[in-house]
Amino acid sequence: MVKHRGRRRPVHAPTGAVLQRIARQMLPFYEAIACNRKYAAAWSRAVVSADLHALTKLLRKVSPVLGRHGLGTNAIGYFISFAIHKSSYSNGVTIPPGTARFKFETAAHRAVTRAILPLYCRLACQRSFADRLARAIRCHNKPLAVALIRSTVRSSALKAVRIDSTGFGLSFKFPFSKHVYQNLLFLEFEK
Repeated sequence: MVKHRGRRRPVHAPTGAVLQRIARQMLPFYEAIACNRKYAAAWSRAVVSADLHALTKLLRKVSPVLGRHGLGTNAIGYFISFAIHKSSYSNGVTIPPGTARFKFETAAHRAVTRAILPLYCRLACQRSFADRLARAIRCHNKPLAVALIRSTVRSSALKAVRIDSTGFGLSFKFPFSKHVYQNLLFLEFEK
């Protein structure tokens, strides 16, 4: 638990178990986006049109478990919510708000998922790695957290790794796209 000055409530940073659970549940979806162009194109169309019904149907095709979670879109990205204990975490891919409208490129989304698959595989399969990353996030050890993430995400398109007290953000810039794409995992809210 990270304590803040003043009267704010303490913020609960993710544990290794939380990171591992999210990664395990997201893997089938990210693999489907990375490996299936037709599925990824249908997902991108549904994101741009902000069609939550279509997104939910597509999500259930690859992961019935994810299809039961909260889902949101803003026509430039999506987030899937995970209720864990008394907290809600979000994970997804988006273009930073204010930089695009009604745009979500299939090729860029697939490139992001191919780049992050090794990270999510390692988080899902190696509890010690998930624990080390969670501890680095909780202790505000940004150099260690960045090093752990960059050790698995080796894409030259990875331009920045942002760590905050509740998760991480990876920013990608591909030569074929004028937009930056971000993979985010963060604490959405606490009950």
